[in-house]
Amino acid sequence: MSSDLRCAVPATRRVLLIDDHELVRAGIRTLYRLLDDLSIEWLEAASLQEGLQVYRDSGPVDVVLLDLNLSDCKGLQGLRQFLQAFPEARVAVFSGTQDEFVVRQARALGAVGYVPKGAMMVEMRNTLAALVGDARRGRPASPGTLFPRFPSSAMYDRVAELGPRHLEILELVLSGCSNQEISNSTQLSLGTVKNYVSSLLLALDVKSRSHMISLFR
Repeated sequence: MSSDLRCAVPATRRVLLIDDHELVRAGIRTLYRLLDDLSIEWLEAASLQEGLQVYRDSGPVDVVLLDLNLSDCKGLQGLRQFLQAFPEARVAVFSGTQDEFVVRQARALGAVGYVPKGAMMVEMRNTLAALVGDARRGRPASPGTLFPRFPSSAMYDRVAELGPRHLEILELVLSGCSNQEISNSTQLSLGTVKNYVSSLLLALDVKSRSHMISLFR
């Protein structure tokens, strides 16, 4: 048979999806087996620790899709921990949170993209295709494709003035973590966490924790 009549075998990309909802993982895996001329081999994990283990043991992974709210981590802590463990990893946030502050922080921390769970199917497909298309050649897609724009929080200017540790505590508060959970996650004492939360209320000129959270909804 002539070589030009043979069916081309699609190139394969390996994507690790870390999400604690089995139905979400099954849906993504089923819907996006092929992206343009690429075949996708999906790897899965239900927690951050499981995801780290899969990444460590499975060989080359082109892209990691990381949910922000898992059973063993909240907010951008998971992104921080993954990139601390594997600085070379190409990690994209996979989240239902639609907040410009979170998108900017994810990008600043080293995420290669931000995939909204609420995106239309065509948008999801385009974003995934952009993420994996040139993954092994290291050529990033257009940032506008990989980092969507959401309305900026009314508090963004004040937030931009906060230091790294205050930002870390704020992310955890906005993710719904209690002071004790923040203490466990950051290895700070409970008293220190309370002091950080109090200084955040003062810096953002809000009267309560619930008021602060409501401003970022």
